[in-house]
Amino acid sequence: MKNKKKLMVSVMAGLLAAVLLLTLIVGLIPVAAGAASSKELKGQLNDLKAQRGEIRSQIKELESHIKDNMSEMEKIVAEKNVIDQEIGLLSQEILNVNEQITAYGLLIADKQDELDAAQARHEELSEKNKARIRAMEEDGSLSYWAVLFKANSFADLLDRLNMIQEIAAADQRRLKEMSEAAEEVAVARDSLEVEKADLEVTRAELDVLQEELDGKRAEADELLHQLIEKGKEYEQMVDQAEADEEALIAQIAAAEKAYNEARAREEEERRRKEEEERKKREEEEKKKQEEANKNNQNNGNSNNDASEKPEDQPSDEKPNSSEGWIRPCKYKLLSSPYGWRTHPVYGDRRFHSGVDLAGSQGTPIVAARSGTVTTASYNGSSGYFVTINHGDGYSSSYLHLTGFTVKVGQKVSQGQTIGYMGSTGVSTGPHLHFSIYYNGSTVNPASYINF
Repeated sequence: MKNKKKLMVSVMAGLLAAVLLLTLIVGLIPVAAGAASSKELKGQLNDLKAQRGEIRSQIKELESHIKDNMSEMEKIVAEKNVIDQEIGLLSQEILNVNEQITAYGLLIADKQDELDAAQARHEELSEKNKARIRAMEEDGSLSYWAVLFKANSFADLLDRLNMIQEIAAADQRRLKEMSEAAEEVAVARDSLEVEKADLEVTRAELDVLQEELDGKRAEADELLHQLIEKGKEYEQMVDQAEADEEALIAQIAAAEKAYNEARAREEEERRRKEEEERKKREEEEKKKQEEANKNNQNNGNSNNDASEKPEDQPSDEKPNSSEGWIRPCKYKLLSSPYGWRTHPVYGDRRFHSGVDLAGSQGTPIVAARSGTVTTASYNGSSGYFVTINHGDGYSSSYLHLTGFTVKVGQKVSQGQTIGYMGSTGVSTGPHLHFSIYYNGSTVNPASYINF
C-alpha cells in the first residue's frame, strides 16, 4: 500500500512538471517562431490560448490531488501542535499544584506552631490551677464557710468576705482562661487537620495531572513518530519535484535563449526593411527635388525643396539594454547569497542559482525591470513563481510566492507588483528566491543590485 501511494505521488508530480513545462513552451512558441508571418503567428496564438485554458484546468486538478495527499500530514502536524499546547498547559498546572503543596507545607507548619503554643498555654494554666487546689487542700481552706466562721468581728467578717470574693473572681478568671485555652487548642487542632486533608487532596490531584501529562507526552511521541514516517514517505516526491525543477530551469533557459535570438532576428529584419524604405524615400525625394529645381531655374527661384527631409524617417537609436535594476522587495535579511552552499532542507552541498531575501509573509514583490511575463505558475519545489523576460538577453525569476498577480504574456513595468512573499514549495520560511539569467545562464544578482 505504501509503495503504491509513493508511486501515485511520483506520477502526479511528473504529470504536474510535464504540464508546467508545456505551459512554458506554449507561452514562448509565438515569439520564437520569428520566421512565420504576423498573420500566421496571430492564428497560432489564438489556438494556443484555447489550449492554455485546458492546460490550466488540468493543472488545477493535479494541484488538488497533491493537496489531498498532503492533507493527512498536515492533520498530524496540527494535532501534534494541539497536544504540545496541552502539554505546556498541564506543565504549568503541575507547577501551580506543586507550589500549592509547598504553601500547604508552610501553612501546616504554621498551624502546628499555633497548636503547640495553645497546648503549652493550656498546660501552663492547668498546672497553676492544680497548684491552687493543692494549696487550698494543704491550708484546709477549701470551704469558704470555714473561712467566714473564723471571723473575730464584723469588720473581720467583711474583710474575709472581700477576700473570698477576690479569690472566687480569680478562680473564675483562671477557669475562663483555661476554657479559652482549651478552645484555642481544639480550633488549632481542627484547622491543622483541615489543612492536612487539603494537602492530601492536592497531592492526589498532582498524581492525576502527572498521569495525564505522561499520557499526553506518549501521544505526542507517537504523532512525532508518525510524522517522521510520513516525511520519509514524501521524501521521494520532494526529490522528484527537485529534479523536475532543475529540468524546468534548463527548459526555461533554452526557451529564453531561443526567444532572445528570435527577437534579435526580427529586430534586425525590421531595421533592414526600414533602412531600405528610408533610402527609397530619399531617392524619390531627390528626384522630385531635381525636377523642381529644373522647373524653377528660369524663374530664379531660390526657394526649393531640396533642403526638405521626410518627416517620418525611422530612428536609428537602439533600445537601451543597460536599464537599471531595482530591489524586487523590502526584506529583513539576505539569508543566502548566490553560489555554492549547504542546502537548508536537504543538508547536502548544492549550487544556489540566486539570492534569498527573507522578510514578512505577504510583502509585495515587484518587477526588478520592465519586461514580458513568460512564466506564472506553480511546482513542488519553487512553489508559486514568476519569470520575466526583459528583451535584451536578460530575464529574472521570483520563487516561493503566496501567489501571483500577473499572467503569461503580460507586459509589466519596473516596480510593478507581480506577487507577494510566501513560503510555498520547498522552503523553511517566508522569503523570495530571486534569480537573474543572461542568455539562458544564471548570473549573480549582487552584480546588478546592491543588496
